[in-house]
Amino acid sequence: MLLGLLLLFVYGLAVWLTFFKFKWMKFNLVWGFVTAFVGVHLLIIFLIGLRFMTPYSTDAKVIQHTIQLIPRLSEPTLVTDVLVEPNVPVKKGQPLFQFDRRPYEYKVMELEAELAKAKQDVKVLKADMEVSEQKIVKLKSDMTYARYQQKLSTELAGRGAGPEEDAQKWTAQVAADAAGIKEAQAELMRSELRYNSEINGVNTSVAAIQAKLDLARFYLDNTLMVAPDDGYIINLQVRPGMVSGIVRFGAIASFICDDGRYLLADYFQEHLKYVKPGQPVEVALDLYPGQIFNAKVEAIWKASGVGQMLPSGNLPGFEPTPPDKPQGQYAVKILFDGADQSKFPIGAQGAAAIYTGGMKGAWAALRRISIRSFTWFSWLYPMPF
Repeated sequence: MLLGLLLLFVYGLAVWLTFFKFKWMKFNLVWGFVTAFVGVHLLIIFLIGLRFMTPYSTDAKVIQHTIQLIPRLSEPTLVTDVLVEPNVPVKKGQPLFQFDRRPYEYKVMELEAELAKAKQDVKVLKADMEVSEQKIVKLKSDMTYARYQQKLSTELAGRGAGPEEDAQKWTAQVAADAAGIKEAQAELMRSELRYNSEINGVNTSVAAIQAKLDLARFYLDNTLMVAPDDGYIINLQVRPGMVSGIVRFGAIASFICDDGRYLLADYFQEHLKYVKPGQPVEVALDLYPGQIFNAKVEAIWKASGVGQMLPSGNLPGFEPTPPDKPQGQYAVKILFDGADQSKFPIGAQGAAAIYTGGMKGAWAALRRISIRSFTWFSWLYPMPF
């Protein structure tokens, strides 16, 4: 900077001594053009210095995180109450919208009844197991008696002391008792399988209904929508009587979060050569004419969609960029100093100057004059007439 000023001073002194003080050469149109041409090129020193030592952007905007408020309900549901006012700050967890609870309360009651029945059914399965076990004992005793009678009647019929029909009858009874035992054993096994069917120590029928009940309670809890964070809602259009749910596409409102806001400024890529996180920044917002806000560089977003190539069957084509197309830029994330961030609302626009060498020095002085001229000019622009 000092060298540029010195060169400009020496050049101006040489022109003055040559053409006006000692008049060694006659000043004419040709020499005037040459003198101006060289002088303009000397001024480029200041242009280059300002661009690289104090990058400047007039495309800066305040960014805030927004959350799309979408009802998490299983069916279209009536909005019964709106518990929030537009553009009024709310705290995390504060109620926003109340939906009709009745369908979800009825579903919870239905599943609670089914759960109670399922738990009783588990006890019934245990009792069925005991019944089947006693039935098997009885059938085995009956079969033992039938085998005795079969043996006795067969011996009597063989000696002609008894009818053959009795022997056949007890033979059939033994077969029936054997079949009855197998049937009772199968019933016992079925009851044991149902009773011992568990997941994490809980009967599967009970666990399935418990899961449905938990989901129903989840939907019941979501009939009251609360604020996901500290913030506020703008352009609130929800009214009682509106039906919202899975058949409605998109959100019913946008929630603007208080925390995490930052300034995003676009810069030409070459101007970011010396920019690093932590460097001081001055910001002039159109919302506050005549004011300058201090900030710091948080990060440089070294990424652009120009360098992205999506998977495709088409071969890429490489053509020169049209001269009327703006040069690709990178964004710089900037954080404001100070605890009160509420005065920087979402979408506020302005200019931002980064001081790569600190706030002192000739380059910084020129840039500080430039950005202050910008903010003071905001009193007049845009013109009201």
